[in-house]
Amino acid sequence: FFLSLNLEKKTKGKPEKQICQVVLDHFEKQYTAELGDAWSSVRDVLTSPWCWQHALLLNRFSQCPGLESSLAVQGYHPAFPAALPYLPAALRCFIRRTPGRFPAQKHRPGKLKEYYLLNAASLLPVLALEVKDGEDVLDLCAAPGGKSVALLQCACPGRFHCNEYDDLRSRWLEQTIESFIPDPLMNLIMVSKLDGRQIGNVKPELYDKVLVDAPCSNDRSWLFSGDPQRAVLRLMQRKELSSLQFQLLRSAVKALRPGGSLVYSTCTLSKAENSDVINLILDSCRNVMPVDISEMARGVSQEFTFFSGTQQHELLVLPEKGRAWGPMYVAKLKKVSST
Repeated sequence: FFLSLNLEKKTKGKPEKQICQVVLDHFEKQYTAELGDAWSSVRDVLTSPWCWQHALLLNRFSQCPGLESSLAVQGYHPAFPAALPYLPAALRCFIRRTPGRFPAQKHRPGKLKEYYLLNAASLLPVLALEVKDGEDVLDLCAAPGGKSVALLQCACPGRFHCNEYDDLRSRWLEQTIESFIPDPLMNLIMVSKLDGRQIGNVKPELYDKVLVDAPCSNDRSWLFSGDPQRAVLRLMQRKELSSLQFQLLRSAVKALRPGGSLVYSTCTLSKAENSDVINLILDSCRNVMPVDISEMARGVSQEFTFFSGTQQHELLVLPEKGRAWGPMYVAKLKKVSST
């Protein structure tokens, strides 16, 4: 058993991340208005990378003897309780309350990785989607591939279509899948570089489940934008993201079979990119209805903090110290008919 598992990555000698003041000022104004009193504790976590936490998603296709017992010794415990409405036995994720990070495993061609490091909240869209064996699944904006890998821990789809429009990110996605998924399963997986806004027209009503983990204004990374001019440009372009997200969602609805369901997720707190986009879809697509995910939220409330101002078909994970997961917005919809 390799010793590196007992080592935490040290940050000594690395330059400390610098907060981008222009982004923080923008967030301060917007999120004070949208989140109220909750914003101050969220801000404390987002601006303090040393208190961020990382979960380990174990790879069922490359089990490492002794890994789980080593995690237990180091204070890790399962992230999700067995009582959840949907929790496949093969989906094993471990977390602990203290900050720190396991060493990442390097990509080695022909050798599968044993675990994937991630923000535990990013598994909530996967749990909400409830993928079953044999279903045809589309991951519309799949890079860097963590949710695709997690979906394949849950079930063996009939067909699994992973799409990523950006060329560089698409190569990253392919490498992630190659690092975690064995060759026999590769036959079920198609990786494409299509414009996600067009997939619904190109592949109408082909999928039972669709995940739209949409491009968004990533609050964690934007706060540490190294280039203030680029940060200003990002903030100006932020208004256009909700239009893109709406188009991706509308395409996902077209790609769904009647009776199929989709999950929409982002890693931003922004109402304009979250609830507003979902409400616009519900208003404009008469063949779509919201799906209650409040039971799942209640089931994981021991480990995740949720914003109280959401409806039953959505949730918003708020990072707090000791439970520094998120931001993560999740909403679930069902297609009831073709038109």
